[in-house]
Amino acid sequence: MLTRKIVFCAAIISLMVGCDSERETSGDLVEESKQVTEKESVNTAPASEDISPENDEQRLLELYRSAKETLFEYRAMSATLYGLGQKDTGYYHANQLESYSPDSEQQLRERLRELSNNISAIDTKGLEPDLIDSQKVMANITRYYAGDESFPVGYIDTWMGLSPFVINQINGPLIDTPRTMESDQPVTNEQQALDYIGRLATFDQFAQSIADKFNADKKQGWVPPKIVLQGALRYLNNFLKAKPENHSLLTSFIDKVNKAQDISQDKKQALIDEAKRQMSTVVYPAYQMIAELTEASIDGAREEHGIWAQPNGVDYYQDAILQLGDSDMTADQIHQVGLDEVKRITTEMDKILKPLGYTKGTAGARMAQLNLEGRFLYEDSEAGRAELLEDLNKYIEEMNVAMADIFRSKPPYRVEVRAFPKEVQDGAPGGQYTPPAVDGSKPGIYWINLRDMKANPKFGLKTLTYHEANPGHHWQVALNLAQDDLPFLRRIAPYNAYVEGWALYSELVAKEIGMYKDDPFGDLGRLQAELFRAVRLVVDTGLHHKKWTREQAIDYMAKTTGTAKSDVISEIERYMAWPGQALGYKLGMLKIVALREEAKQALGEKFDIAEFHDLVLLGGAVPMKVLDGKVKRWIESKQS
Repeated sequence: MLTRKIVFCAAIISLMVGCDSERETSGDLVEESKQVTEKESVNTAPASEDISPENDEQRLLELYRSAKETLFEYRAMSATLYGLGQKDTGYYHANQLESYSPDSEQQLRERLRELSNNISAIDTKGLEPDLIDSQKVMANITRYYAGDESFPVGYIDTWMGLSPFVINQINGPLIDTPRTMESDQPVTNEQQALDYIGRLATFDQFAQSIADKFNADKKQGWVPPKIVLQGALRYLNNFLKAKPENHSLLTSFIDKVNKAQDISQDKKQALIDEAKRQMSTVVYPAYQMIAELTEASIDGAREEHGIWAQPNGVDYYQDAILQLGDSDMTADQIHQVGLDEVKRITTEMDKILKPLGYTKGTAGARMAQLNLEGRFLYEDSEAGRAELLEDLNKYIEEMNVAMADIFRSKPPYRVEVRAFPKEVQDGAPGGQYTPPAVDGSKPGIYWINLRDMKANPKFGLKTLTYHEANPGHHWQVALNLAQDDLPFLRRIAPYNAYVEGWALYSELVAKEIGMYKDDPFGDLGRLQAELFRAVRLVVDTGLHHKKWTREQAIDYMAKTTGTAKSDVISEIERYMAWPGQALGYKLGMLKIVALREEAKQALGEKFDIAEFHDLVLLGGAVPMKVLDGKVKRWIESKQS
């Protein structure tokens, strides 16, 4: 287990007994603050001491448990995101931040690769098909999190696997960690308040580990594009813009502490005062150090915009296609699929636009014209933003009723709509989803970007909501999380082509069940969203394989889709930071639709759409080859 050195001063001495100036911990925040209950304390001995494998199935279970504990040993914030406790991770992680130092990253990757090899080596002959599927998925997901050993750069993200740039404008520990603490870290009692403060107190070490990884990558010639670092600097400056006492990382803590019923008023004030001190003396200097490092690195950053320009970048991109696009196709083949889909979808849009009186220009130009019409725009005010959020909740409620006939299993977790915090909205996507806590203490969250209200025309918001909430990301992720008979890493599996492919497929399902009936503009919004995903195949391969510039990609996407320029710019810069991720949507959807059509053709009247959806969803996110095998077995079982 990783250890951290936590520094506390006398400001919080009234809450503890015998507070030393420095203490090394391997579990609790400080030894004097042992308020962890006996119920939470667990035996943290290695899994191999707890289980004596007698057969292959037991050995697999032991390896799955080891994989979970290994991942969360190095990713404490992800454990908080999923609402895991000490019994789940094998150590007390609630006061721990993560280290992204070169040594720590290397250790994590090596351990996961070894686990992947060991899982693959188990003989599954004679096991049930579901157990064989689990072995395939677990061997694959440990490899996914480990990354390819040819690329010791970037960092391991529990959603994206290998992410190439530890400092960027859209994700990464500097962005994700504060947001997870604000949104997902509970503070309902004194111990939890101390845990939160304990994390604030180690932001200096956390930030230094990121700086060390960034510098180690630079020494290998692995340098982010200048645009990516400029975006990262904007985020860092926004983070530091407010005074420490007004920062949301602190104000959210104060709000939680003040609502805690079991803490005396005096202790509440002492906790708040100490959190303020840690923000001023630790957190802000840590982020200022990273901001200075980022700014100093911009002049020497890459002018080229694609991953092809990095050392071994061509091979890196092909591995990203495999991992994030879940495809064996070449970049050129994917580029052509994108062009073909763009042509098909724009033809469909034209058939709707012309009868509505929009006859001149490309489909993208006509959609851009729609985007300027006042009837489709919310007021750029707090009242307009509140109205938008109210409409999104209405769309979720309507969908929940409409989808009942074709979705048999229902997730036990709530979904909630929230606007992105202002300090991250500049680099954030238009919409995003984060999962619920395992115990249901936190809902799934559908985040909406309200930076530019013109980027949120009314005709596009139904589709975005179906994608991010139900029956898209929330329905799939929450159902997956509820499958407690699966290995835990399968319950949170983030396979990009499956997850994003399902969400895009959900947009099609909404059309099929009548959510756009008598709403041609809403249907245009759906087609524009699908066109957007087809264009992603073109621009992602354009940037990272065909050596397009950022400006070429922006121009192509803006003209083809008619999307607001502000959204297009942030999207293209996102693809620069996440090579290959944008491929998963369309490639995954095309595969799911193809499997559904295969089952329909084979089964005829025996085909049951609700049963098909259960088949796809209840086994959790999987590689497409595993899903293909499941569907074929299902077809055979129905035919017999």
